[in-house]
Amino acid sequence: MKFFKTANIKQLDRYTIENEPISSIDLMERAAMKLRETIVSLFPEKKSIYIFAGQGNNGGDALALARLLIEEGYEVYTYLCNPTKKLSLDCKKNKERLLEIADIHFTEIVNEFIPPVLKEEDVVIDGLFGSGLNKALEGGFAALVRYINSSPAQVISIDIPSGLFGEKNITSNIEQIIIKADITLTFQFPKLAFLFSENEKYTGDVKVLDIGIHPEAIKKTPTDLFLLQKNEVKGIIKKREKFSHKGNYGHGLLFSGSFGKMGAAVLSATAAMRSGIGLLTAHVPECGKTILQTAIPEAMLNVDSFYENIATLPDLTHYSAFGVGPGIGTSAHTSTFLESLLSSVKNKPVILDADALNIISTWPIIGNAFPKNCIITPHPKEFDRLAGNSENSYQRFIKAQSFAKKYQIYVVLKGAYTAILCPTGEAYFNTTGNPGMATAGSGDVLTGILLSLVCQGYTLKEAAILGVYLHGLAGDIAAAEISQESMIARDIIGHLGKAFCELKK
Repeated sequence: MKFFKTANIKQLDRYTIENEPISSIDLMERAAMKLRETIVSLFPEKKSIYIFAGQGNNGGDALALARLLIEEGYEVYTYLCNPTKKLSLDCKKNKERLLEIADIHFTEIVNEFIPPVLKEEDVVIDGLFGSGLNKALEGGFAALVRYINSSPAQVISIDIPSGLFGEKNITSNIEQIIIKADITLTFQFPKLAFLFSENEKYTGDVKVLDIGIHPEAIKKTPTDLFLLQKNEVKGIIKKREKFSHKGNYGHGLLFSGSFGKMGAAVLSATAAMRSGIGLLTAHVPECGKTILQTAIPEAMLNVDSFYENIATLPDLTHYSAFGVGPGIGTSAHTSTFLESLLSSVKNKPVILDADALNIISTWPIIGNAFPKNCIITPHPKEFDRLAGNSENSYQRFIKAQSFAKKYQIYVVLKGAYTAILCPTGEAYFNTTGNPGMATAGSGDVLTGILLSLVCQGYTLKEAAILGVYLHGLAGDIAAAEISQESMIARDIIGHLGKAFCELKK
């Protein structure tokens, strides 16, 4: 599913207004009705609601919502912050509509303001500023945000927490003057900022409300941002032919494990087998041969001449793709082996993870390290070792996007919303997965899944999208059955079958 940077939002609204057609005030009313519907479902007990509206269209949404909630029977206290005495046209119209209701609690703040006493059982609705904000709040607005954040009331933000920018929140923003919402009710699409870990304390739980933006506007407006959705991902899955055999589904070679880290090899190899690969050979140090053949008899074994780590390069001729990294360590012998491997794989797909990336990050020139058909799967610290430290997730995302384009590889930047960065500049954010997957070995499982998929003939882009989505979906199914707290990496593997079934429904 496409989503957009804040610069495109007005363009999408304008197209909808012109081509539905619908007036801007009626589009605002439609958004307010969606807000009302959600608020009523969240608070059917008719709590006292304090609405703070700004001077722009976000404030117009808030004023329209105030009117609708009063009609629903809620006790609503509305505060319109209008220090410059200048409202947007639709905000002004909704102020007039609200004031047509008799006996309402309405305060227009121009100069001094005596704030209400907010209690724990109250609800605050933040409609001060929308996604078009591009400078830090100051003056009375900053003071009001601090006041709301210090209150015990539950806070709901309309579209985006006031003070938060839609994308970049570094250098020019101030953490203390951004609304910290418990729930954010955003319109049509999430904002890019919502997908970064440091902004969760502002957004709380995000709910996306469909307000009927014109589908042609969405189709025609270019973007490099996408959210992975089930209906789109399921179309990637290849149908298995009735007369196919194991040779049709590829033969992968997995380089994994070292003394004390053979579990990573077992997890990655098992995940590859559970993801549909035809044949798998695991290349492991001698210390791991008994472990692998006992733990996963379905995999074939290629034993290195070194006992504790991988150091020698086997014949690569008969393999469809290669997976490298889980648990291999960073010894000098292994570094030399990796350099030889990467210069020998030619055009066959390679998945690089974990210690393979840690080794590459120590090389003087890393650009020559990545083969043409390559997926790398770093977690944030591993990526920082490759590309330099980042101040926050947004900066890391921009670096990863540039990294993928520069080296013409696929970067799977792991996290709550794992991002798949493509050589073309496109970014796909995953929507499956949960905190229970923050456990040792989860990344090794993903490496095995990706190796399996590219061996089966999926393109690197298809494998990255399908693999990341399946990995998260298996984790979600596991969490539903055994809880997030109890989950280990083997549970993700154990639920891959159900994930495939769920995705193919």
